[in-house]
Amino acid sequence: MHWLDRLFERSSRGVARRSSRRGFIAMLGSAVAGATFAPLLPVARASSAAPSRVPGQSTGNPADPGDPTQCDYWRYCGIDGFLCSCCGGTQNACPPGTEMSPLTWVGTCENPADGLRYVISYNDCCGKSSCGRCLCNRNEEDKPVYRPHANNDIDWCMGTASNAYNCSTAVILGTAE
Repeated sequence: MHWLDRLFERSSRGVARRSSRRGFIAMLGSAVAGATFAPLLPVARASSAAPSRVPGQSTGNPADPGDPTQCDYWRYCGIDGFLCSCCGGTQNACPPGTEMSPLTWVGTCENPADGLRYVISYNDCCGKSSCGRCLCNRNEEDKPVYRPHANNDIDWCMGTASNAYNCSTAVILGTAE
């Protein structure tokens, strides 16, 4: 057992020579600060493709009023970018040849048809250069960059094959509480 005591004594003296209390406190503080940012990381969200419709017309669903090709469409209260519904996609789906980013920012918008607030996932479609049509920049409930999950100024085309931004979608995730 004496050899075990010497082993622990040598290893603890070696750690004491290579480190300091300040270094330990700094490392602990970095770990605590880093852990506080974990809930702010973007979350992958699935989307469902919606049927195609003619641009310039309403969705045809009384529970989903408005024209998805217009910036004043109710789902777009927190959007910043080109509308996919003007670029060959829909409010839920990316245009052909692009892929939906698994990273997203979220907002809550009120549906005028039922008066309820819905959680909206704003997903960027990536893989082609910018669409250039129907630019919409609404910043309702937009949060600063240090709250990235609710900030619309970040290029969210991370995690895709190409970082080229094309347009943005507005997928309903559910009702807000």
